[in-house]
Amino acid sequence: MSILLKNISYLDIKKECIVENKDILIEDNKIVKIGEDLEDLTVDNVIYGNNKLAVPAYVNSHSHLGMTMMRNYADDLDLNTWLNEKIWPFEAKLTDEDIYWASLGSIVENIKSGTSTVCDMYYSMDKVSEAIKKSGIRGVLTRGLMDINGGGEERLEETRELYKNYHNYANGRVKIVPAPHAIYTCSTDYLKEIINMSKEFDSVINIHISETIKEIEDCKETNNMTPVEYLNSIGLFDLKVIGAHCTHITDEEIELVKNKNFYPVYNPSSNLKLASGFTPIDKLLKAGIKVAIGTDGSSSNNNQNMVEEIHIGSIVNKAVELNAEVVPAVEVLKMATVNGAEAMGFDAGSIEEGKLADIQIYDLNSMNFTPNNNLISALCYSASSNDILDLIVDGNLIMKNREILTIDEEYIKYKINKLTKELINR
Repeated sequence: MSILLKNISYLDIKKECIVENKDILIEDNKIVKIGEDLEDLTVDNVIYGNNKLAVPAYVNSHSHLGMTMMRNYADDLDLNTWLNEKIWPFEAKLTDEDIYWASLGSIVENIKSGTSTVCDMYYSMDKVSEAIKKSGIRGVLTRGLMDINGGGEERLEETRELYKNYHNYANGRVKIVPAPHAIYTCSTDYLKEIINMSKEFDSVINIHISETIKEIEDCKETNNMTPVEYLNSIGLFDLKVIGAHCTHITDEEIELVKNKNFYPVYNPSSNLKLASGFTPIDKLLKAGIKVAIGTDGSSSNNNQNMVEEIHIGSIVNKAVELNAEVVPAVEVLKMATVNGAEAMGFDAGSIEEGKLADIQIYDLNSMNFTPNNNLISALCYSASSNDILDLIVDGNLIMKNREILTIDEEYIKYKINKLTKELINR
């Protein structure tokens, strides 16, 4: 597959600027040439760039794809009530088929908001791997691990099988990573087992960290340490850590992890909706920590719209810090592109020669971009996901003029509605 983006402007996220009127040549799954007036080319697709902007595809660094059926099911509740009384009882009824179709539904939303890559923590990850393959996007798939109610060893074995069968699946678009759910659902011994298993794989861990005040207080009472201190004491931060939320990470903890291979994932919508608090993004950035961003699941967000997540993430910190200059738009775009790609372990996230070809194309003729003043600001403060026309992932055009080419959106909606009704009556 070869694609030529002809005479198009693009976001150079590393130089923090818009580069105008360039040709971008994609061959196989890489960006091979960026120049002017590239001629004598035989390509499969030409996308003309008049009134369009190419942007690195977004990376949704924390989600639970299989929770689509719980959208608008359990709202206006704190995290502990939400989990214990609503979500976990509902999840106990889910089948592999439910999770497959629910995950495809979440993938539709991600594609339509310009997302090439999702980090998913859930279960039935064999089925999710198939959904990722079919859709054409990338997935860092992490089977949620816990042992508080038994079954911990079985879940570890399941993760080993997943790694053996699906790691680097679908032309390398699928990665399998161990994922202890959280410190309050995993015993210390179990966490150590997961750490050792991760070292047998690629030394990467995905985990929820410091999401609520209750988590902090319980950890102090049980371990006489904060969550980050506790996890560091058992060797977790000797690995590469993708840490969802980090809502209540302290100044001392930031100092502890700032030189570690640590990627906190900002989930502004979920944290706001569950009243979990405000992640200290300004402090994390000033410490030199590469923050990523994600939607969380569709029961706590309640959608998978990365454009909306970027918008909320780019404004809320200004109010929290009472300072309009903190967390500028370009930093949030980095969270959604280069930082997220680095956290996920893919050589993507920017539009450069030699990088993986994960690119979305915005319509600059949209009212949201009118007038074309500062386009970096526009991407954060005024853009809508409806402004995204096309999405290229791994060098393949998977959405064209807002039509998804790889999976059937209407049939997926039909299946989700049908299965949800059946599930509620089980």
